[in-house]
Amino acid sequence: MANTADEAGLREELVAQYRRVCAIGLNELSSGNVSVRSGGGMLISASGASAESIAPESLVEVSLDGAWRGAHRPSSEWRMHAAIYARHPEAGAIVHTHSDHCVAVASHGAPLPGFHYLVGLFGGVDVPCVPYSTFGTPALADGAAEALADRTACLLENHGMVCRARTLEGAVEQAHRLEILCRQYLLARRLGEPRRLTDAEWDEFFASAREHLYGG
Repeated sequence: MANTADEAGLREELVAQYRRVCAIGLNELSSGNVSVRSGGGMLISASGASAESIAPESLVEVSLDGAWRGAHRPSSEWRMHAAIYARHPEAGAIVHTHSDHCVAVASHGAPLPGFHYLVGLFGGVDVPCVPYSTFGTPALADGAAEALADRTACLLENHGMVCRARTLEGAVEQAHRLEILCRQYLLARRLGEPRRLTDAEWDEFFASAREHLYGG
């Protein structure tokens, strides 16, 4: 794990970002989880954590093979976080939510389509949806890690969403952005299926985004 000073700072930041996720309505009660890479493993919110109960000392140290240390058990989704960190060395933090509009879209088992150019900030022309697997299972972990091979976020069928970023703040922003886009997509569908951007429009968007470093 990180040295003592670094780890203390990570613990404080993770708690602050976990509470932010709850404050902006992405998770309620004890749903969802947040982690940050630390040394050769991660720090992750404990099983049953909530905005009221989470504290720096309640976070759990977990290695990528599942060995853990702490006063509490790690989130039941530790495998999903571990699989993403193992497959994507650039991932520094992960956020998993059961936010309302992401769940609504994910419950249809289809990707969030490229109806808005901001969908492209997740790395492609849509946000994929991972087929349903029981929470906490290797199947769900593998499916999410694979879906994030060329995306920074994905939906989880009949479940929610998960995203990765280099920083905790960035991961929370990704989760928030996806919830907003899912909400807007559901609103747009009240008038019928919205138009998708064309291949030419996507090419132009990605070229412009690279030029202007749009979306960080």
